[in-house]
Amino acid sequence: MKKIGLTGGIGSGKSTVAKLLDHEGFPVVDADKIAREIMEPGSPVLDEVAAAFGDDLINEDGSLDRGELARRAFVDKPSTEKLNSITHPAIRAESERRFAAAEAAGESAVIYDMPLLVELGMHRAMDLTVVVDVDAEERVRRLTMSRGLDEADARARIAQQIDDAARTAAADIIIDNNGDEEHLKPQVEKLVQQIRA
Repeated sequence: MKKIGLTGGIGSGKSTVAKLLDHEGFPVVDADKIAREIMEPGSPVLDEVAAAFGDDLINEDGSLDRGELARRAFVDKPSTEKLNSITHPAIRAESERRFAAAEAAGESAVIYDMPLLVELGMHRAMDLTVVVDVDAEERVRRLTMSRGLDEADARARIAQQIDDAARTAAADIIIDNNGDEEHLKPQVEKLVQQIRA
């Protein structure tokens, strides 16, 4: 089974590409979704995060105040690294479990939708690394328009990630998503043919 690593900076439209690949019948293992699932109320990972960043991050219903965690964890590199040291091993273990399940189900390829694929060096374990690339200013615009982040927050989150040049240098395939979805679809169709080849 081929493992296709899919990555891109925040606001690049990586999730849109993942959705298009899902529509083509490829199973998608979504690291962000796993990151949310491992922080469900009562989970050991959530307890560890609360111990590290403050028990007041836990709402009365036991859920995580994600916005407040982001404000505390993405303020500087040491804080981000502290959060990552708690969450990444759990995300990796669950991702591996899902890869094994896809292989057992006879899938020919699986898409690993992983924002930190290159930062963590995980692209080396992929059969193909796909980077969705978008100009940083366009990403700021999208994050403020569609996700409601303020501009300073959007820029801070982009700055916390590796630079675009380092990410694209690790790519086997670069998808240019500076345009609209109509500009994106033919590139994804070409990618689908490469995966199936």
